[in-house]
Amino acid sequence: MSAPHRLQFTQFDVFTSRPLEGNSLAVFSDGRGLSDDEMQAIAREMNLSETTFILPRDSAQEREKGVRVRIFTVGEELPFAGHPTLGTAFGLRGSSGAAEIRLHLNVGTIPVTFEEKDGQPTFGEMTQADPQFGQTHDRKKISEVTGIPLDDIDPELPIQTVSTGVPFTVLPIRNLEAIRRLEITQGRASEYLAASDGKFFYCVTRETVDPTARLHARMQFYNGEDPATGSASGCTAAWMVEHGVAKPDERVMIEQGIEMKRPSRIFVRASRSNGRVVNVRVGGSVVEVLRE
Repeated sequence: MSAPHRLQFTQFDVFTSRPLEGNSLAVFSDGRGLSDDEMQAIAREMNLSETTFILPRDSAQEREKGVRVRIFTVGEELPFAGHPTLGTAFGLRGSSGAAEIRLHLNVGTIPVTFEEKDGQPTFGEMTQADPQFGQTHDRKKISEVTGIPLDDIDPELPIQTVSTGVPFTVLPIRNLEAIRRLEITQGRASEYLAASDGKFFYCVTRETVDPTARLHARMQFYNGEDPATGSASGCTAAWMVEHGVAKPDERVMIEQGIEMKRPSRIFVRASRSNGRVVNVRVGGSVVEVLRE
């Protein structure tokens, strides 16, 4: 940075109400004056799945569009990501008791609403962009490019790319045993996804550890594995409603991060209107673990 100065940040665990579970997130409360390269370097230094930077501006702009926030992984800026959106909204809300926080991300304005129930942790829910359904993929081809045995891929559900801001290819796996031994060959998989408008594979199975969960999920990518992927969960909510895994407006839970010992509980739902899946919502709890 051009001139050393102290930056305040808070670290949260997202999609959990228990510290040291879920997906970690660093939120810098004032990123004004930082260049793109400096934000990227800080995110690399934090070495978390994502780091966000809040960019305060005048109240009129914030009322119109929301609070400006930028999201970085260790390697790139993202237009949208789920757990950073939810965690940053919790940080901005603080103890205010606000019913809604609106974030202005690179993908547009994303509202996050909050529910308070006696004896339960605060629950936040973001509304994502309406889904865009991409191509359906051939099981044999996906087996070849990912290294996943063909018999481990669920033959009853489609492999399909869906985007609610970032495109994920939802890849249904036959059972827990198969998803536990998951090991995607990232090089070939990334080449295939780049040519088919996907970002990452989001692997799910209908067999779950928690009997109250609808899906068990894993998401392996260039930074290893993600304990909770809110953006992919939104895509998967749309995919579930489209293909009958969940009913319209039914709130269901996706469990993720169990293999990493970072269990996450991601609650999703989506509506159907005029034959289209719309109103994708992803929610969960957030706990603060560190403040600097």
